[in-house]
Amino acid sequence: MKNVALKRTTPNKIANRQVISDVLLELGKNDHDILVLTSDSRGSASLVQFGKELPKQMVEVGIAEQNLVGMASGLAHSGKKPFVASPACFLSMRSIEQIKVDVAYSQTNVKLIGISGGVSYGALGMSHHSVQDLAVTRAIPGLAVMMPADRHETKKMIEALVEYDQPVYLRIGRNPVEDCYLSEDYEFEIGKAVKMIEGQALTLIASGETVRIALDAAWALKQEGIQCRVLNIHTLKPLDKEAIINAAKETGNIISIEEHSIYGGLGAAVAEIISQNCPVPLKIIGIPDEPAIAGKTAEVFNHYGLSAENIIKVAKQLLAN
Repeated sequence: MKNVALKRTTPNKIANRQVISDVLLELGKNDHDILVLTSDSRGSASLVQFGKELPKQMVEVGIAEQNLVGMASGLAHSGKKPFVASPACFLSMRSIEQIKVDVAYSQTNVKLIGISGGVSYGALGMSHHSVQDLAVTRAIPGLAVMMPADRHETKKMIEALVEYDQPVYLRIGRNPVEDCYLSEDYEFEIGKAVKMIEGQALTLIASGETVRIALDAAWALKQEGIQCRVLNIHTLKPLDKEAIINAAKETGNIISIEEHSIYGGLGAAVAEIISQNCPVPLKIIGIPDEPAIAGKTAEVFNHYGLSAENIIKVAKQLLAN
């Protein structure tokens, strides 16, 4: 696995939102159908430079998420390629009817980018947390759901989505995340999981920012002679069922790790697959059925066991049983 950064190296200082802005700006200079729409969030989405260089390709609607999605759908019907950037907590809740009807049901080429997702706005509490968004969007027919693991995957994902003509909800966090890949020299395909590390003892399945946590746990377990497989599910829908079933058959134990409620997210998706195809022990690590605590992202993660240390503990318990 030459492209996986198994050990933490120099901390990455580039946030995924900045990567998205850079890619759209570069591609937008040659493709004038690429448009960016924001809800008073160009700063939060790191789109200030895009607006300066391509002002005719940016639409600012103010704090009006329903209008934001509706306008994007109309522009898509006109042949444009709209990318919507808005805080995930508001985009996935306030405008969910427009997402369901105007975007998914109407099959418009709209890319919905939920910025500062999960518990990125940690200190602001439940009103600004988005730990139900994947459950809601995953249940909407015709809408793909994605989360990149790091800046390299974010770049490849956005480049792919410019050419992908189906509706998508993409969630990213606010702050820079540690690299999972050493480079962009790997094959990215929408709907195909990436096997980051091979292993036979058990499988760690993660998505988004928790992929780095899974890698750290797998590396530590390897030092103790426990070989863990790590699957990066960057596309929650359409889900790579084959990769999950193979993991269940070949490793026999699975732990899912997600920055989301334990209901309806990655763990639930994995459970839906293995329960019907290859039932094996599964432990879902995520946010329990309660308003998540307020605090910095790392504090919230540690409180709910979204840490390499806790995953190591859970893995050993699972294997012991």
